[in-house]
Amino acid sequence: MVKPPAHLLPYVDVLGPDLAMDFLLAFGGSPVYLALRPQAGSAVASLIGIDKTAALAERLGGGGNYVVPVGKKWVANVLHRRGLSVYAVARQLHMSHVAARKLIIRDTHQLDMFPAEDTNSAKDL
Repeated sequence: MVKPPAHLLPYVDVLGPDLAMDFLLAFGGSPVYLALRPQAGSAVASLIGIDKTAALAERLGGGGNYVVPVGKKWVANVLHRRGLSVYAVARQLHMSHVAARKLIIRDTHQLDMFPAEDTNSAKDL
């Protein structure tokens, strides 16, 4: 799993990574009203459910208006880790493939070419 940044943790903790992704894709960048006693039929409650809407409102500090973070870097990396190509991630996030490629963290498992200085270096011999 891709570790979410601190500003996304409340969403991931309450909703779980999959539902948090859906929530961020649906509402990211826009204001939403989160009620402690939500009503059925709201756009947020329709997506995440009444109980999770109330739990998210409580976790964020109480009912009220909140601007949902976009979280594009985390979303891009989760989508890519799930097997989507860079092009598919770009289409999903409405950005160019060049921008998507810059967001995606490459996990190459490559050895470090310039390791930290060794205590047994040649100059000590």
